[in-house]
Amino acid sequence: MNIHNHPVVSQEEWRAARKQHLANEKAFTRARDKLSAERRALPWVKIDKDYRFQGPDGKLKLADLFGDRSQLVIYHFMFAKGWDEGCSGCSFLSDHIDGANQHLAHHDVAVVAVSHAPFAEFQAFKRRMGWKFDWVSSEGCDFNYDFGVSFRAEDVAAGKATYNYEKSDGAEEELPGLSVFYRNEGGEIFHTYSTYARGLDLLVGAYNYLDLTPKGRNEEQIMEWVQLHDRYEEKASSSCCHRG
Repeated sequence: MNIHNHPVVSQEEWRAARKQHLANEKAFTRARDKLSAERRALPWVKIDKDYRFQGPDGKLKLADLFGDRSQLVIYHFMFAKGWDEGCSGCSFLSDHIDGANQHLAHHDVAVVAVSHAPFAEFQAFKRRMGWKFDWVSSEGCDFNYDFGVSFRAEDVAAGKATYNYEKSDGAEEELPGLSVFYRNEGGEIFHTYSTYARGLDLLVGAYNYLDLTPKGRNEEQIMEWVQLHDRYEEKASSSCCHRG
């Protein structure tokens, strides 16, 4: 719908239209609750491989990433060896992690970002972005490959590379995703869920705000307008808080 030629009606007509849309919103909420229940009911896969990561204090096992919690959410952050900056889309999503983590950390959930680059290579970028969440390296282990966010050249050549559960040409060196794990009282670890591509939208709170506005996401391609948060031009006059 053209925002510049939008229908304008009386308050009574608007309320009637809003109530009709509210019925659709409630149906969507019930459908989403059902989908979430189906997600929780998915079967699990036991993790037997000895994945090793690099953190600020040296080597870590997958179990170490849980801390004292039973649930672990890993964000597969696109940052490959030799990169100076992380992916702008991953950074957009990651800007939302610390706020959520203030609560998740107290509700039996650990959130950790994992990248394929050596640990030292993304520390300056993390400091620049001001992030506090845990971020470790999977360099030297199969983790990124096994969870479908990095691709070996031989798999690409053989047509075996997959992303988001479909065959991929592996043209991208790194791709984003999210994986969830559970650790039981016996210390066994299970993979419970992974999602990629548009499945990550749910984690981007800014999109939820935009979806409520007249212009919506206002993008022709996903995240085409997004920049690293320290690269947006300051527009002091755009906010009421800056009015003199």
